[in-house]
Amino acid sequence: MALAVVGLVATPAPPQADPPLLGFTAASAVRQRALETEFDRGLSADTLRTWMQRMTRLPHHVGSPHGRANAEFMADLFRTWGYEVAIERFDVLFPTPRVRVLELVAPTRYRARLAEPAVPGDATSRLTQDVLPVYNAYSADGDVTGELVYVNYGVPEDYVTLARHGIDVRGKIVIARYGGSWRGIKPKVAAEHGAIGCIIYSDPRDDGYAEGAPYPAGSWRPEFGAQRGSVVDMPLYPGDPLTPGVGATATARRLPQDSARSLVKIPVLPIAWGDARPLLAALGGPVAPPAWRGALPLTYRLGPGPARVHLRLAFDWRLTPAYNVIARVRGRELPDEWVIRGNHHDAWVFGAQDPVSGMVALLEEARAVGARMAAGWRPRRTIIYAAWDAEEPGLLGSTEWAEAHADELRTHAVAYINSDSNGRGFLGVGGSHTLERFVNEVARDVVDPQTGVSAAERARARRRAQGTREADGSGDLAIAPLGSGSDYTPFLQHLGIPSLNVGYGGEDAGGEYHSVYDSYEHYARFGDPTFAYGVALARTAGRVTLRLAQADVLPLRMSNFAVHVARYRDEVTALADAMRQETERRNALLGDRVYHLAADPTRPFVPPDSLPPVPHLNFAPLQNAVTRLEQAATAYDAALAARGLPADSATGRALNAVLLRVERLMTREAGLPRRSWFRHQVYAPGFYTGYGVKTLPGVREAIEERAWAEAEQQIAIVAATLEGVADAMTRARALLGGD
Repeated sequence: MALAVVGLVATPAPPQADPPLLGFTAASAVRQRALETEFDRGLSADTLRTWMQRMTRLPHHVGSPHGRANAEFMADLFRTWGYEVAIERFDVLFPTPRVRVLELVAPTRYRARLAEPAVPGDATSRLTQDVLPVYNAYSADGDVTGELVYVNYGVPEDYVTLARHGIDVRGKIVIARYGGSWRGIKPKVAAEHGAIGCIIYSDPRDDGYAEGAPYPAGSWRPEFGAQRGSVVDMPLYPGDPLTPGVGATATARRLPQDSARSLVKIPVLPIAWGDARPLLAALGGPVAPPAWRGALPLTYRLGPGPARVHLRLAFDWRLTPAYNVIARVRGRELPDEWVIRGNHHDAWVFGAQDPVSGMVALLEEARAVGARMAAGWRPRRTIIYAAWDAEEPGLLGSTEWAEAHADELRTHAVAYINSDSNGRGFLGVGGSHTLERFVNEVARDVVDPQTGVSAAERARARRRAQGTREADGSGDLAIAPLGSGSDYTPFLQHLGIPSLNVGYGGEDAGGEYHSVYDSYEHYARFGDPTFAYGVALARTAGRVTLRLAQADVLPLRMSNFAVHVARYRDEVTALADAMRQETERRNALLGDRVYHLAADPTRPFVPPDSLPPVPHLNFAPLQNAVTRLEQAATAYDAALAARGLPADSATGRALNAVLLRVERLMTREAGLPRRSWFRHQVYAPGFYTGYGVKTLPGVREAIEERAWAEAEQQIAIVAATLEGVADAMTRARALLGGD
């Protein structure tokens, strides 16, 4: 047996052919793989490290001297690599603080420090010049004093819990912990409930000592580390608050500040847990529910009072220049089809993790592409590399550019590929489900630097270990639908351009986010010490960019999209059914007056009025549209697999013209109810989730808000939208010939 085994081992296995590439002929795929091999050879981790050290040595928020210097530095790099380069300026509203006061005035006194101290071993944490203090951009000015109420994460459901305890926040100041939703939702909901001020603190349960050793001993948030961030109402519209829908150029017509709907109505301030602890310790009232309790060594109570706080904020509201770096190489065959690749370059302070870890990977990718250009290669389609400014205040740089160039982008853009923060760990991808099969192929062809298996295989293994959904109905690794929170938003959800958000992470967790400690020293110790995952991101996003630029036919697989849309249809119908059953159960209990507070079964609860019954919504148009979409998508994909790509260039161009419009057909000019800027009918950030996605948002949010007539209208609108996509796939199928 041993000899037989040796013989089997000694016999070389037959060579395995490379798997096909979606959108490429067999011959084109061979050339593409050769291009990617040469591209990989041009990548260097040392270059990423050097660039990060340079870009993070000083603060570089929008409007800062080093922010502009970084833009000019990157523009010069792109020029040396052979790109046509422009720095496009937009003038955006960006308030900075003049006055920040937070005091506990009763039952004891405490004045918050509102400052992050220097830590040993982190040189930039000692710098003070141009460092933005801890604040929330777009908070209202105000001088308020009131009783304090703890509202957990400050999302709508938390106010339902407070009401059950008989607690009303009208005329009071609320304190919420970071997490549970995007930060801008917290003051928005607080103001809707009548609060006069909002404090947001970082609880060590979420990103401090409960998770691991605080910085500098470990990666987690220290006692006086705090999270800056914007609280502009991005689910209404992102970008410059004064120029919704148009680019914030020098000649743009601007709204009066008091007419800008996305600005917060109450003062709001972020603080560290070191400043929050005295405030929370002074609260009385009921003990907070178990799920509301953080990791501070105190009894979490709801209030109101006896803690009273004084909050005074004043801001310098001025227009600030934002500098986008736009570098392009004109396509040799299809110059009017654009592949756009972007990452932002501005930070709240030093921004090593967010965003420079992603930005330097993009630069390295562009450098390696430039090396191929220097060797005589040119892409079939035009490639545009973008370094966005002013992302942190609310996606300002990318949104203003997209709005200023909207007509061109609707005509020419093939896809937008985004990255942001990056670190050691697992590949994460979100985006348009028409690109799901395509990005699975890319992930299959990139090696994870830590394990040596493919990035796809490692990501799949992680999902198995976590017990999360591994694959969609097509067998591909499912990618997440996109909500908001980075620069893909204007491209996907306003203009209907297929988009992907790509990055690595999961083994780089810490508490440095939006603090002065997001430094080179922190990143080099805990984020990606060897910068191997920066190279992995360059390899991954580089393949996405190059394959989109080189494909014979745009690499969309519509069956993947149809699988996800069918699931979203099932979710909204199940949501309506669940709400109907819960309403009937609740109203039956109200009729029997069988009510007690869960925390105290002996205490009677006075029930509110019963809820109106949930009608039976007519989902038939949506059901029929999804069925037709599934049939059309399957027929197109099957025809493409059976017949291959069109042999003649005229048919190929016609097919590309249809595919270029598919994602546009998922948008509607009128947009979503009460927020017309968001036009995509399949993906949008939730009105009360901020970053979190709502799929089939018009239908889903109407049901959640119990707006039944609106739900019926939105069902019809989404059905018509999907019918339009199915029509396009039928036309694409016809172009492939045959029955």
